[in-house]
Amino acid sequence: MERERLLEHLKFAAELGVQGVSRDPLWRARAVVRKDVERGPAADVERDASASAEREPAADVEREASAERSAHVLAFSRNPAEALTAVRAEIGDCTRCKLHAMGRRQIVFGVGNPEADLMFVGEAPGADEDIQGIPFVGRAGQLLTKIIEAIGLARDDVYIANVIKCRPPGNRNPEPDEVDTCEPFLFQQIDIIKPKVIVALGKFGAQTLLRTLDPISRLRGRVYDYRGAKLIPTFHPAFLLRNPASKREVWEDMKVVRELLKDKRE
Repeated sequence: MERERLLEHLKFAAELGVQGVSRDPLWRARAVVRKDVERGPAADVERDASASAEREPAADVEREASAERSAHVLAFSRNPAEALTAVRAEIGDCTRCKLHAMGRRQIVFGVGNPEADLMFVGEAPGADEDIQGIPFVGRAGQLLTKIIEAIGLARDDVYIANVIKCRPPGNRNPEPDEVDTCEPFLFQQIDIIKPKVIVALGKFGAQTLLRTLDPISRLRGRVYDYRGAKLIPTFHPAFLLRNPASKREVWEDMKVVRELLKDKRE
């Protein structure tokens, strides 16, 4: 059984484009940073941030309000885990948007290390997540777990959440009013956990966090400054299930994530 799991993991690594393995710790720490990152995306980030500020002044106000709420929760909590529990209690059996009356079973809040250096943000719960109350537990979640393991981490080392906490009917895309209602809770999660790196999974995760309508194909391949963290947009695992050839692009993004985490620890 263990041998079969190892073979499966090696096969997945090969699909990503990993060319070999070694017990040398220097090899494990090595990462190839893309040229567009090496050239320094700071100017692009500043330009994007400036444009976003011009387009979305109300969003900036909401982010500041969210940070204040997070600070208030933390002030009355002993640690991030307790603060996250308080935010979950604030959400309750939410009826703030129309999704509560459209077939959702339960709130899917988030899971993982409340003091994680790495956080993944997806779009919305699917059918499996709606049943279990845990994000990314279906086929896409299993692929995400493999991606996390490919950079030398375990799923319990990271924190995983979605932009919205309820499953949209038929797994349709989240609608603007649903995102507007739910995203303040995501911002609180981010501000409490204070991850060093955030990976935005897919179109809606990236667009919501970056306040842009640009497609994910244009957003990925760059590093953004976001709420005290570095943000890396990449393709959603569900997209990879339909388009396996894009796994190599995600692997390039994850090598940058690995390098950023290494730099933050040094």
